[in-house]
Amino acid sequence: MSVGAALAALIGTASADAADCPRKDALGTSRLLSVDAKSTPRVGLKSFTQTLPLADHEVVLTFDDGPHPPTTSKVLAALAQECVRATFFLIGLHASEHPDMVKRIAREGHSIGHHTWSHPFMARIPFDKAKNEIDRGIAANETALHGTSTTTPSTPFFRFPYFEATQAQLDLLQSRGIVVFGADLWASDWNEMTPDQELKLITERLAAAGKGIILFHDPKARTAAIMPAFLRYLRQNGYRVVHVVPAGAAKNADAH
Repeated sequence: MSVGAALAALIGTASADAADCPRKDALGTSRLLSVDAKSTPRVGLKSFTQTLPLADHEVVLTFDDGPHPPTTSKVLAALAQECVRATFFLIGLHASEHPDMVKRIAREGHSIGHHTWSHPFMARIPFDKAKNEIDRGIAANETALHGTSTTTPSTPFFRFPYFEATQAQLDLLQSRGIVVFGADLWASDWNEMTPDQELKLITERLAAAGKGIILFHDPKARTAAIMPAFLRYLRQNGYRVVHVVPAGAAKNADAH
């Protein structure tokens, strides 16, 4: 199956799942948003001047640093319960250790982005080493997903660890047609806090921002713990979840 056909099948599955959602009162995924490195090479107001064209009360859910089966599985269950699609930026080393979880994330309709091989501070290492981190991470994720090692990502989305990058690294990804994701707001779930404190923090930040790309970390137990309540908050407060996909994927799905 070609990459385009695979993406079309994935998007078609996501659309069908949304239509067939067993819970009629579920949050659901409101729409697909095609993202293209030509028009939006870098998105996320925490790092860049541009972000995704979201309407008020629209959010994109993203998760970094997985897969980590004990907690990623809980996050996936919460998303499935509300028929919601998200984007997971996977560390290649973790993907290579848990290929079945990578396949599950994709099978359940989520987008898989890339987050280097080992999560270094990218701006503090030589360019060649940074390029290897990018390529090795992509290859590990693609191998886990499709059984083929390639540095051409089937979903050309990338997020830098710690949001730290050099201009040369940004230019490299743009030249390869890979969209760099920052975030518009985050749960600060890398800090020690209780699940209740995290839920209060992210809901207050979202209420202030009104919309945006939200960053969580699925290996964090506190994030897995709050996900059902957070999704319930979105549903009860009129937020809509947007699922980002590579440019052309939504069009291919419509054609099928």
